[in-house]
Amino acid sequence: MSDINDKTDYESIVQRLAFAAINEQRRSRRWRIFFLFLTFAYLTVVGIALTGSSGGLGDSQLSDEGKHTALVRMVGLISSGEKSGADTVIAGLESAFEHEETVGVILEINSPGGSPVQAAYIYDEIKRLRREHESIPLYVVVSDIAASGGYFVAASADQIYVNKSSLIGSIGVRMDNFGFVELINKLGIERRLLTAGDNKGLFDPFLPEDAGQKAHLQQMLNEVHQHFIDAVKQGRGERLSQQADLFSGLIWTGEKAIELGLVDDYGTTNSVARDVIKAEIIVNFTPRGNLIDRIAERIGAVIAQQLETYFVSKIK
Repeated sequence: MSDINDKTDYESIVQRLAFAAINEQRRSRRWRIFFLFLTFAYLTVVGIALTGSSGGLGDSQLSDEGKHTALVRMVGLISSGEKSGADTVIAGLESAFEHEETVGVILEINSPGGSPVQAAYIYDEIKRLRREHESIPLYVVVSDIAASGGYFVAASADQIYVNKSSLIGSIGVRMDNFGFVELINKLGIERRLLTAGDNKGLFDPFLPEDAGQKAHLQQMLNEVHQHFIDAVKQGRGERLSQQADLFSGLIWTGEKAIELGLVDDYGTTNSVARDVIKAEIIVNFTPRGNLIDRIAERIGAVIAQQLETYFVSKIK
């Protein structure tokens, strides 16, 4: 019986050692692939940097199609440094208008809004480009949403096209904050704040609300809201209905927005290019950003995936 037990223990040890060796080989192979990929990615980025390659406009650099509809996409948050920031969107619009084969421009919007300043920059630039290129119309096509700053920009267009379920409006301004005064009192925390300037601690969440400061902030929001209202009225003109809550911050479907005069009709990018602009060929002028940055983003995503796979395997 002792010999049998010894033999069983020996076989069990051998099996464990064999499985441990196999697992170690798998881990080594994963890390080998991972570092080979990193080396390749590094050499690719260095090569691109040395040759001076950079990003550019969407399909426009390769276009040799003749007369066309120029497309610029504005997707996501309107904020400085983002893909839908003023610098990026304006660069695409300028290239679209200046191309000698452009018949009309479509700005395709899918944005919940963002910075009123960035939105105003884009709005003003569209107005300028339309004055300089009077024969080239600009139409906005909304996919899912054009709200707040997204609609601010849309109001500059000759016409706005939507889907009946698109979300339109939110003509208003907001400022968010919290008040933690009672909480820190309950926790026995003493707030200590030194400022030079009576209002430098404006809207501090750990201090009691100050009526004078609140009135000042409300006045500031009202001024920005009026800028928004003026831009919409200038862009939409007599097409706007006289509904009392039009500028209240409410949001409507595309179907209701047509009734209110906030938008003009149903349409997609393809249908507007084909039926309105009469130039069915669409050339994308949306700036794609720096090529090295785009590669770096993809490398980062792959590295994160590889690390996740590795640590999951370790946990198992």
